[in-house]
Amino acid sequence: MRVSTIATATAPGDADTVAVGVFDGGGAPAGSPEQVEELLGSREARTTPGALALAHADGRRWLIVGLGPRERFDAERARVAAAAACGRAREISTRTLCWLLPQGAGPEVAAGIVEGTVLADYRFDRAKGAGASPEEGDGPPKRLEGLVVAGEGELQRPVAQAAVVAEAANRARDLQNRPANDLTPSALAEHATAMAAELELLSTEVEGRSGILERGMGAFAAVAQGSYEEPALITVRYRGPGASGPVLGLVGKGVTFDSGGISLKPSAKMSEMKFDMSGAASVLEAIAAIARLELPVDVIAVVGATENLPSGRSVKPGDIVTAANGITIEVNNTDAEGRLVLADCLSYAIEQGAERVVDLATLTGAVIVALGSTYSGLMSNDDELSQRILDAGSRSGEIVWRLPLHEEYDELIKGTYGDLNNAPEARKAGTIVGGSFLHRFVGEVPWAHLDIAGSAWELGRPYVGKGASGYGVRLLVELARSYTT
Repeated sequence: MRVSTIATATAPGDADTVAVGVFDGGGAPAGSPEQVEELLGSREARTTPGALALAHADGRRWLIVGLGPRERFDAERARVAAAAACGRAREISTRTLCWLLPQGAGPEVAAGIVEGTVLADYRFDRAKGAGASPEEGDGPPKRLEGLVVAGEGELQRPVAQAAVVAEAANRARDLQNRPANDLTPSALAEHATAMAAELELLSTEVEGRSGILERGMGAFAAVAQGSYEEPALITVRYRGPGASGPVLGLVGKGVTFDSGGISLKPSAKMSEMKFDMSGAASVLEAIAAIARLELPVDVIAVVGATENLPSGRSVKPGDIVTAANGITIEVNNTDAEGRLVLADCLSYAIEQGAERVVDLATLTGAVIVALGSTYSGLMSNDDELSQRILDAGSRSGEIVWRLPLHEEYDELIKGTYGDLNNAPEARKAGTIVGGSFLHRFVGEVPWAHLDIAGSAWELGRPYVGKGASGYGVRLLVELARSYTT
């Protein structure tokens, strides 16, 4: 989608549809034709958030979008409004949509309009054959060709940056939505390598099973040993021009399919376990977006990519494995595999120079019970880093809720025969126990864990719909941006 800006007073160019937002108690925005005012007067057009009405004037279609109370309108509500407008625009065969920003709207609202439109316009049709839906031949276009944002002030930069980040989130969704027989650990590594070939400021290293074993990553290797697919330790580096802040480490769980291993999951919805690499997708596309924006910050992204499958060589309940930092782990449940992969990847990221570390993982079903899909769970050993993430979440709309870490939780993960237990039998504080486990692998380095199991897919927000959400890309870019000011 081509994304551009124009001044409010400028005619909307080649846009065939113009979206105008209306607030409670307000009339038609300046620059809109009298037909818009007429529809508002007749109450066919309403100001209720998400309400839509259509007028025809000046050779164009005018889409009237309800925005609700002006004082409550923010970037998130702009995303939601943009998604509603995008859906209706496609229904009426729009090719180029122009949004007239409400008077006084700042760059954050303009960015929200762009993000909401680009994210809502997403379609995953990689696996659909040509002619599978012949009735679509005379139907509306699947995607918009262009978006024009018309408003006051300097909007070009925030609009362009919002487009970069939203498109990165959509690329993460592409990775998430690919089936596990297509997106293998090797395919994920190939994607990271291709990113580095495209973007000059990125470099990528990939190590396979032998390299993982040589590094002493016994926890990661234990998960990978059950699958005949080659695992991959993926490292992507970005050195930002003029960077002066701490090196930011991003670690992503990349389990491209999680059957549970010997501790086999129930069959219901097991197909969704292709999404268990969602943290990896977000981390990879976040660092790519950071590189495209050329933010002045140094970033290391580390992904542990593997499948978790049952076989004659799988790790077994009761086995004891040794992580790269020397900690021994009783594997009481092979379905608690994500923390084993992340344990070695966190240690490795710090060894490679990360000074602030954030990991993203679809780690526990317990976080869905606790927070649903509204918030992701945040655990951290550092208040300053935690606050940065909370603030980045508020700005990006990818909101998080901080859960506590306490030494009493550490008692739950103590092993009987080894140092740690990866799955305590006591069903207490499941999400926090996962974070407490990971805490043991970062030492004193400021670190935060984001459990995104409830928000990585089926998020339920109007601008992402069903399937993968790309959650985390926008948040991580905002976090990186916070280190550049």
